[in-house]
Amino acid sequence: MSELPLVSIITPSYNQGAFLEDTIRSVLSQEYPNLEYWIIDGGSIDGSLEIIEKYADRLTGWVSEADQGQADAINKGFSKTRGEIVAWLNSDDVYRPRAIENAVSAFQSHPEVGLVYSDVDSIDEQGDLFNRMRYDQWQLVDLMTFNILGQAGVFFRRSVLEHAGGLDLSYHYLLDHHLWLRMALQAKLMHVPGQVWSAARMHAGAKNVSDAAGFGQEAYRLVQWMSDDHRFAEHFMRHEKKIWAGAHRLDAFYLLNGDQPAASLRAYWRGLWKNPGTVLKDWRRILFAVVGTFLKGFSGNQLRNSYLDRRKKMLLRSILQESLESEPIDDENRN
Repeated sequence: MSELPLVSIITPSYNQGAFLEDTIRSVLSQEYPNLEYWIIDGGSIDGSLEIIEKYADRLTGWVSEADQGQADAINKGFSKTRGEIVAWLNSDDVYRPRAIENAVSAFQSHPEVGLVYSDVDSIDEQGDLFNRMRYDQWQLVDLMTFNILGQAGVFFRRSVLEHAGGLDLSYHYLLDHHLWLRMALQAKLMHVPGQVWSAARMHAGAKNVSDAAGFGQEAYRLVQWMSDDHRFAEHFMRHEKKIWAGAHRLDAFYLLNGDQPAASLRAYWRGLWKNPGTVLKDWRRILFAVVGTFLKGFSGNQLRNSYLDRRKKMLLRSILQESLESEPIDDENRN
């Protein structure tokens, strides 16, 4: 155990009692032995405290007090923990088995890397898998053009966090992306292909559903911040059109998720005007936005949901096939 780095996991929580226990159990069931786990609750009144107290003897610590939002809660966790490797897991998300062990292994194999990330599953309110978010080997410019990492699948070194600084309390939607950008200025990022360390839960109360417009607003704010910060100057001048197109694409993505197809289509059009190649990757979603905008009586989300249902079935078949192929052959019983 002394050879394994201490890993700090923080869960910010506020009135997420419906999902909090699943989150806690997913952390405590990790088989990684050198782990500290803090829950930073914002003063929940929905039964969350009873859930936290149920597991209190297995936690490194917890607090429940009023705060200034998610970023403030996570920053409190940063200040209370001491692990060499750090991550936070929101109170409606879960870790997959061996997530921490695999993340640590990636760091140990690549000492030059400051942040590692995996693909991330999407689950519904009941915890059922319906999508898998797949990523690529992205670095600073990729993040500047709004390729978004699945936060639940990200781990980073404390040394990188200390140089980048904590979360900015004025961001409420893209607070993680703002931090990743600052980390990418100073450290290499690494995607670990073929692994899924976490699942992000999509539900009616989630910000990316209930307040979709907020993401685009903060994306445009990030563009302005990058344009004003000299550390990004060289890349910004070279990739300005792609950066703006990426911001419009992200705005359109969340507006469509929030069932605002006309607003989504306008954002896609602005992105196409800036850089078509950046936006045309979402050609299916553009079609859904068109249908939802112009075909009365038929929601673009109906078409989108039908497509997602087909993708879910294909994904589950693929996972089942991978599982069967990875099972060792029992020579005694294979006939």
